[in-house]
Amino acid sequence: MSSSRRIAWLLAVWFVILAVYAAMSFAFHRGSQPLVTFGNVVQCLVPLLANAGLLANAGTPHWRRNLFWMLIALSCTLWMLGIFQWTYYEVYLHKPLPDLFPGDIVFFLHSIPLMAALALRPHRKRGEIQLRFGYLDFVLLLTWWTYLYVFFVLPWMYAIPNLGQYNYNYNLVTNIQNSVVVVGLGILWLRTSGAWRTVYINLFGGATLYMLSSVSIDVAADEGRYYTGSFYDLPLISSFLWFALAGIIAYQSGAQLDAPTGSTQESDHENARGESVWATRLAMAAVMSLPIFAIFTLRFSHDNIVVRDFRLMTTLVAAVPLALLVFLRTHFADADRSRLLAQSEQSIENLQRLQAQLVQSEKLVSLGQLAAGAAHEINNPLAAIMGYSDLLADDATLPEKTRATAGKIRDQARRTKTLVGNLLSFARQVPAERTLLDINTVVANALQLRALDLRSSTTRIETQFESVLPGVRGDGNQLMQVFFNIISNAVDAMEAGKGGTLWIKTMRDRGNVVILFSDSGPGLKEPHRVFDPFYTTKPVGKGTGLGLSICFGIVQEHAGKVFCYNRQEGGAVFRVELPAVLAPFPPKDSAPAGVPLGTPKLA
Repeated sequence: MSSSRRIAWLLAVWFVILAVYAAMSFAFHRGSQPLVTFGNVVQCLVPLLANAGLLANAGTPHWRRNLFWMLIALSCTLWMLGIFQWTYYEVYLHKPLPDLFPGDIVFFLHSIPLMAALALRPHRKRGEIQLRFGYLDFVLLLTWWTYLYVFFVLPWMYAIPNLGQYNYNYNLVTNIQNSVVVVGLGILWLRTSGAWRTVYINLFGGATLYMLSSVSIDVAADEGRYYTGSFYDLPLISSFLWFALAGIIAYQSGAQLDAPTGSTQESDHENARGESVWATRLAMAAVMSLPIFAIFTLRFSHDNIVVRDFRLMTTLVAAVPLALLVFLRTHFADADRSRLLAQSEQSIENLQRLQAQLVQSEKLVSLGQLAAGAAHEINNPLAAIMGYSDLLADDATLPEKTRATAGKIRDQARRTKTLVGNLLSFARQVPAERTLLDINTVVANALQLRALDLRSSTTRIETQFESVLPGVRGDGNQLMQVFFNIISNAVDAMEAGKGGTLWIKTMRDRGNVVILFSDSGPGLKEPHRVFDPFYTTKPVGKGTGLGLSICFGIVQEHAGKVFCYNRQEGGAVFRVELPAVLAPFPPKDSAPAGVPLGTPKLA
C-alpha cells in the first residue's frame, strides 16, 4: 500500500470514529449507561491506535529516535491508565468518579514522558551519549513535577479538603504542563526542516488540540455541562488520532529523517556541551526551587496553617530524592570527565610518540635515500671489478693459482652486487604491484640483508625451504619487509640473551604457502599484543612498536594471515600464511617426523 493511500485510510478511520461518536452522543441522552460505556471504551481504544502509529518507528537502528517514540507512546499509555479508572467507576461500579480523586495524578504525570522525549531532540545526528544521564534527568524531571503536583494540589485533598480550590490548582498546573509541551514542540518545529519539520508540526498539532480540548472540558466540567460521551470528547479523541497520524507519517519518511536538517549543522561537541549545560541548569533550578517554595509558604502564603505544614513537609521530603539525584548526576559526570581526561592524556601521548616516529621516519627516509645513492655508486666500481676479474680468470697465460684467486674475487663481487641490488630494491619507494613471486627467493633476499648485521657468533639462522612451492601473487618489496622485520626481531631478542638459533621453514598447507619463523629466544611476553601499534618490549629509543603492526597490515593486504605464539620448548614462533596461486604442481614430499628443520645456511 502506498504512503498516500495509507494516510487516506487513516483519515477515513479518523472521520468514521468521530462520526460514530457524534451519532452516539446525539442519539443517547446524558448519563445513559450505553453512552457512558461507549464513551469510555472509545477513549480507552484511541490511545492504543496512537501507540500503534508511534511504536512503528521504534525499531530503527537509531536508539535516540527509538526512545523518542517510546516515550511519546508511554505518555499515551499513562493517559489510557487514567481512563481505565474512569471506566472502572462509571462502567463497572455504575457511579461517577469521586470529586477528590487521588488517581488524577496519572493524568497530570502523563505529559512528563512527552517532555522528556522533547529533550532528546532525535533530529540531531549526534554520536553516543551516556544513557544514564538521560535516565537520571528523566527521574529528576518526574520527581520535580510530582513534587509540584503534591505541593499545589494535594493540600486541598488531604490537609483541608476543598473541591473548588483543588480543581482550580489542578487545572492550573495541568495547563502549565500542557503549555510547556506545546511550546517545546513548536520550537522544534520552527528549528527543523524537511521530514522532521513535517513530523514535529503534526505532533505540535496533536498536542495543541489536546491542550485546547483539556481546557474546554475543564471549563465545561466546572459549569456542570460535561459528561462522558458528550461532544466535548471529540477534540480529545482527535488529538490521539493525530498522534497516530504523526507516527505513520514518520514511519513512511524513515529515509528522509536520516537526512541532515538545519540544526544538525552544529558540531557534535557543541551539541553535547549545550545539552550538558542545560541539564545541569535544570537540575540546579529543581533543587533551588525547593527553598523558594518554602519561603513562599512561610512568608507570602496566607493559607491555613495545616496547608502550610503540609507544604513544608512535602518540601523537606522532596529535598532528599532531588539532592540524591543531583549528587548521582554529579558523581557520574565527574567519573566520565576523569575517564575522558585519561583517554585524552593517552591520545596525546600516542600523538607525541607518533610525531617522534614521523620525525624518525623522515630521518630514516633521508638515510635510506643516501644509502641507496651510495649503493648505486658502488655498482660502477663493482662492474669494473667483475670485468677485470673475468679477464684474469679467463686468461690462460696466468698461473692456475692466480686464475683461481681471480675467480674467487669475481664470485665475491657478484655476491656483493646481489646484496647491493637487494638493498636498492628494499629501499626503493614504489607503488605496490602484484606479481607472481617465489617465496623462497623473497625469504632468501631478506636473509641476505639481515645476515650483514649479525653481531654475535652465538646467533645462527638455519633454513629449510621446500624445493617445490606454488607461487604467491604479491609485492616482493613489501613481503621482504615483512620477513626482514620478523627475522630482525628474532635475532635482536636472541642477541639480548645468550644467543640462539632461528629456524626458517617454508611449506605448503592446503591452498596456502606457509613461512614459519621459530627461534630459541626468551619468547613473547604478551603474544596477543605484539601486532598492536606502539607496543614494544625494546628499550626506549630502539623500538617504536610499529614494525610488526605494519607487517600485519601488509599480510592482510595480501589476503593472508599472520600468527604468533610461544613454543613449548621456549622461544617464539611466527607463522605467515599467504594464498597460493592455484596451478598444477608436483605432489608434496612430506618430511618424516622427527627430521630436523634443516642444515645451517647462515651463521
